Amino acid sequence: MLSFFICLAILVGGFFTYGKLVDRTFGPDDRETPAVTINDGVDYVVLPQWKLFMIQLLNIAGLGPIFGALTGALWGPIVFLWITFGTVFAGGVHDYFAGMLSERNRGASISEVTGTYLGGTMKNIMRGFTVILLIMVGTVFAVGPAGLLKTLLINSGVDKASLFTNAAFWLAIILIYYFIATFISVDKVIGKVYPIFGICLIIMAIGVAFGTLTNGHLIAVDIDANGKGVVAAAQTVVPRSIPEIWNNFTNMHPKGLPVWAFMFITVACGAISGFHATQSPIMARCLKNEHQGHFVFYGAMVAEGIIALIWAAAGCTFFEGAGLMAIGSGGATSVYAICKETMGTVGTILAMLGVIACPITSGDTAFRSARLTLADWFQLDMSKWQTRLYLCIPVLGVGAILGFGNTLGFIDYNVIWRYFSWSNQTLAMIVLWTGAMYLAKEKKNYWICAVPATFMSAVSMTYFMMAGECMGLIEFFKNNKTVGYPVGIIFAIAMLALFLSKAKKYAPATDKTPAAK
Repeated sequence: MLSFFICLAILVGGFFTYGKLVDRTFGPDDRETPAVTINDGVDYVVLPQWKLFMIQLLNIAGLGPIFGALTGALWGPIVFLWITFGTVFAGGVHDYFAGMLSERNRGASISEVTGTYLGGTMKNIMRGFTVILLIMVGTVFAVGPAGLLKTLLINSGVDKASLFTNAAFWLAIILIYYFIATFISVDKVIGKVYPIFGICLIIMAIGVAFGTLTNGHLIAVDIDANGKGVVAAAQTVVPRSIPEIWNNFTNMHPKGLPVWAFMFITVACGAISGFHATQSPIMARCLKNEHQGHFVFYGAMVAEGIIALIWAAAGCTFFEGAGLMAIGSGGATSVYAICKETMGTVGTILAMLGVIACPITSGDTAFRSARLTLADWFQLDMSKWQTRLYLCIPVLGVGAILGFGNTLGFIDYNVIWRYFSWSNQTLAMIVLWTGAMYLAKEKKNYWICAVPATFMSAVSMTYFMMAGECMGLIEFFKNNKTVGYPVGIIFAIAMLALFLSKAKKYAPATDKTPAAK
């Protein structure tokens, strides 16, 4: 339990210390922001700081800090370290620079920002890559809450044959909401409903944390006739506190999946996420002044790190690794079981609504970001409703095809999630290199971005070489540390060397004139 509180203190302290250092390094000033100079009443709208923070948090806090952190708990409490230090030194830096660089470039989408600092070729690659990622995110964050609603209602006693326990029904409702939120002004729906969702999210986090600290115990898991894990109908309560890192400093994954780089990819949004870079420009278009960036961008990431830490702690406390894996790792069933154990029936409903709100409030802005990325790409005027409609229909249409394909059993949700996880962290790597190049051009301390960028380069390439959905499709490469680890390290070194060679030309000039005699 002590290690949990130490990690929590580091997260909070990181906001006030390292977050301030990042802010000072960037150097916000009093220039007019895009929300003031453009203000089109649709995407560029001045919002109060508290609302900026709440919307940013809900934009980025999708399934990642809950499902990702719970799945990360399979490796044991060592996951606390990645969530904590990843958030402070990588995720917070990434989100801050994604938002502030967008703000400095008239609220441009992250693909356009990347092109500004890394060149036209990278801009074109990022345009297509970002749109595909956002549609995958929107799909994942539509299918996920639909499944959660189905689980919540079935476990609440609603007839399984009812329309309300049909995941396809809830998927349709969510997609309709996504269309509305993608189409109309940012302050008309998102700005109105997010504070309500935020209350659910806060109640959920506090409730799960308090229940885990005061009522921790192992949840017994049985295997049903279909080979799936279910919470035992009758179980012996074995009291347990949050396990300490130093007593479990080992890989505890039931299948032995390596910590490097699988855990770093799996946790995703709970430590660092490229998806956040697609969301930060939405709020960059709504800042009243640049000095709000530290609280809105870095602060929201720290808040998400705290949420992830809570769920990882709950997973380590209430389940042994094999039991958590049997019941579906970080899926809806394990989330429901933890909520029920920590808060009872009423608390479970409130907590599950908070869990449902997280992905919904990221899914809607994922599709919105896809629309904005395409608009920036083809230089379309978003103040005209007809133009927004032309973009919304195909973007939501593809998401609907993928979503219903999964719900009806034609597409595997887990495959979508794994591809999302890898592409998500690859995008984070690119955005960190973008921030490093910006700082190099400004002759500022680029290492605050270059170090996490190098680290994420190694993580992303290692996973790509070993994962079953990437190079691991070839049996020789699957989980092959002998190949994957060296390739990841070599790739990271090569990326750093390439960056340093480019950054050298921006180094401050030195006076080599001989001293006057």
